[in-house]
Amino acid sequence: MIAVNYKTYNLPFTHPFTISKGTKTHQPTLIVELEYFGIKGYGEAPAISYYNIPVEKMVEDLEAKRVFLEKFSFQDPERYWHYLHHLFPKNSFLVCALDMAGWDIYGKMQRRQLYKLWGLDTANAPLTDYTIGIDTVEMMVKKMKEKPWPIYKIKVGTPGDVELVAALREHTDAVFRVDANAGWSLDEALVKIPRLKKLGVEFVEQPLAKDNWEGMKILFEKSELPLMADESCVAEEDVEKCYQHFNGINIKLTKCSGITPARRMISKAKELNMKVMVGCMNESSVGTAAIAQLAPMLHYVDMDGPLLLSTDIAEGVSFADGKIQYREGNGLGIHFNGF
Repeated sequence: MIAVNYKTYNLPFTHPFTISKGTKTHQPTLIVELEYFGIKGYGEAPAISYYNIPVEKMVEDLEAKRVFLEKFSFQDPERYWHYLHHLFPKNSFLVCALDMAGWDIYGKMQRRQLYKLWGLDTANAPLTDYTIGIDTVEMMVKKMKEKPWPIYKIKVGTPGDVELVAALREHTDAVFRVDANAGWSLDEALVKIPRLKKLGVEFVEQPLAKDNWEGMKILFEKSELPLMADESCVAEEDVEKCYQHFNGINIKLTKCSGITPARRMISKAKELNMKVMVGCMNESSVGTAAIAQLAPMLHYVDMDGPLLLSTDIAEGVSFADGKIQYREGNGLGIHFNGF
């Protein structure tokens, strides 16, 4: 028997967070707690408005099938994920939170933090970037100065965005990555990418609409910078679709439905000789700790959620100049006081 508990939060950002799709001041999120023979595991799923799975829907689905969750005889996380995947076929966000909690329990059962259980070396983990949301030049410079960082991820996809990146470049020699969140047309991308290369940008994330495969094929052949898929790579079956259209993929645990499928996506992308990144969806330290377990397998990582929030709800990983600092502990290696 698994005891199921959950709590919802509306976590405030330090600054309003703007991308090409809109602005938000708070991040709604669901935290689940599973307890199996006295061992508690935690997972998180932030709600993202344009994926139409609000926190209320996650709670509704969980309550509707709570009895099936509680009757499950937990043995290993991968078997558990398959059960969840069939139980909630249309709610990858909820599956992610439960899968994450399952892995947390499993790691605690094995008395290992997950990266150790998988035989990974944290010395191989890449530095995390820090995201600068769309704002006035003055505010974006202010955000950079508040958080001196070796790598900045800059949100673009609005008129005058290249000029904005140029203005920021005057204030730092840090590595720049840009994320258009599907905000450009092919013609715009073909013009903007060479200019961004001259500004020292490392790669471009999701330049075109998620289903513009024809445009991405053309851009892939002509781009002077590497292209990373985000909105075009949601689930496992999308990895092969992105091959020869993008140079790499950005996996989001919430969108792909958890740690279990993310590990398979990482392996598949590497088989195809594609770069691999795991990105955040403004998770607290609960979900961020799950990303940290995968980090030694990655080329790039974007796990700055707790850095963007003014309130956190757990103790987990911390950062020193972009380097991940792992907390002691088993499973996800977090301490959560919320229940």
